[in-house]
Amino acid sequence: RVNSSLSSDELLLEDLETEGERQLKSLLHQQLDTTVSIEQCKSKRRCFAPAAFYKPFGEEAAGALTLSQFQALQESDKETSSLRELGLSDSEILLWK
Repeated sequence: RVNSSLSSDELLLEDLETEGERQLKSLLHQQLDTTVSIEQCKSKRRCFAPAAFYKPFGEEAAGALTLSQFQALQESDKETSSLRELGLSDSEILLWK
């Protein structure tokens, strides 16, 4: 963006707004905007689980299991995964369980 009070021949370097300044202004406006709702915050939430946290339950499921045993194991794995998404470490998950 260019200061409109100057003609294009008289542009000074300090009158130019850089992309970084624009981003900072945008972030500042987002922080100062207090008219946000919980639904808007939820819609912006993103969950990314690092690959290092993925631990398949194949070792625990090895051998002959009944369907109910396998489903219980699967439910336990889902619970563990959701706790990892919340940012808990393995020791904290064991303490929770």
